[in-house]
Amino acid sequence: MIVVFTGGTGGTKLVQGLQQVVAPEVLTVIVNTGDDIEWWGLHVSPDVDSVLYGLSGLLSTERGWGVENDSFRCLEQMKQLGQPSWFSLGDLDLATHLTRTVLLRAGRSLTEATAELARKMGIGPRVLPMSDERVSTMLDTGMGTLTFQEYFVRERHQVEVHRVEFEGVAKARPALGVTESIDAAEAIIFVPSNPVTSIGPILAVPGIRDALRRTKATIAAVSPVIGGAAVSGPAAALMRMMGWPSTIAGVAIAYEDFLDVLIADRADEAEAEHLQSGKLRVLCTNTIMNSRDGKRELARFTLNACATPQSTKP
Repeated sequence: MIVVFTGGTGGTKLVQGLQQVVAPEVLTVIVNTGDDIEWWGLHVSPDVDSVLYGLSGLLSTERGWGVENDSFRCLEQMKQLGQPSWFSLGDLDLATHLTRTVLLRAGRSLTEATAELARKMGIGPRVLPMSDERVSTMLDTGMGTLTFQEYFVRERHQVEVHRVEFEGVAKARPALGVTESIDAAEAIIFVPSNPVTSIGPILAVPGIRDALRRTKATIAAVSPVIGGAAVSGPAAALMRMMGWPSTIAGVAIAYEDFLDVLIADRADEAEAEHLQSGKLRVLCTNTIMNSRDGKRELARFTLNACATPQSTKP
């Protein structure tokens, strides 16, 4: 089994690459839900939806989120009616959130609702939310406390962040199948996502980090930063806020208690040499995924890195 940890829009690209090179029944994707938001009375899971749309071929290639060729007439009308409109939902996208909300209100868990949506979309790989309990990423900023979507979408991540907390995580449990997948994995891959707000909430769920520490599988992470800058979004700034360097060294620190292989871009070859250690291998390749071929080649490279015999696992 290949287990993937993902969050944010960028991570979906590598998930799509893995979909091209491994059988669907051996691929399990564990997704961040710290970004979930209630919007217009609907439960929206942006990271889960990006994965579902990416795996089903519905994802907008231009935006990297939402449905391809979607319209926004409902959004425009809601704005006219005086409703909040800073969080954009497309008309076809709304169908996903309506269905999820109906299922949740009928007593289904988020895991069950996600599985039902995946089945309806014809998706083969298993997609799991990190937890069925509500966990909310909250940011202490110069504007006060903001939810992740308020910070990222409404404020366009232009406000300074002093602290990140995951509200509700102490009482959360891994969703059914999450730790079981980690225990059964042959390889575990962390996609190039923000380690603070995209992967951080998953690792904060009690039991998940412990499972990663004990697994026999090789664990690889693809760096979301190149040459000291984030490929997209606020990853570099948030890493510095955590006291980590906004470089591949910072990524290694974020995952240091379980990581075996760090995959960096060729632009970071010099730093990669200095970062090599007895426990951690650092490999370089092209990590920019601007095409279907680019996604596939990075997926293959990452899988090959995981397949290399390791001497670090007891």
